[in-house]
Amino acid sequence: MKIPNFIRRINKRFTNHFMGVFTALPFGPFAMVEHTGRKSGNTYRNPVITVRRGADFVFALTYGDHVDWYRNILAAGTCRLRWHRHTYNLSDPQPLPPAQAAPLFAFPFNLILSWMRLQDFFTMRFA
Repeated sequence: MKIPNFIRRINKRFTNHFMGVFTALPFGPFAMVEHTGRKSGNTYRNPVITVRRGADFVFALTYGDHVDWYRNILAAGTCRLRWHRHTYNLSDPQPLPPAQAAPLFAFPFNLILSWMRLQDFFTMRFA
């Protein structure tokens, strides 16, 4: 169950701006992904939920796989991630099954993601 589109539009316009505060913390699953628009060529930043797994980062696509930031990353094959006060260059986006991805997130996020029955996750490696 992904988050409904009307909530996505509200968050895109308002809530995402406040999420930047949480992405600057040195702990937690929140990060800021920087990507290039596949049509405009502009640089965009979006708050995301992610967890590090070795040389990979696993991302939860809480709105599904049709969101612009994810499609931009797929088109470019790369992005930059600001997580726990460090910046990482990432590449090679690959889908990841929910059974493998959801348990990687710490409590209570793993519980919330499981409750949502989220089906869309992907992973990226250090570039």
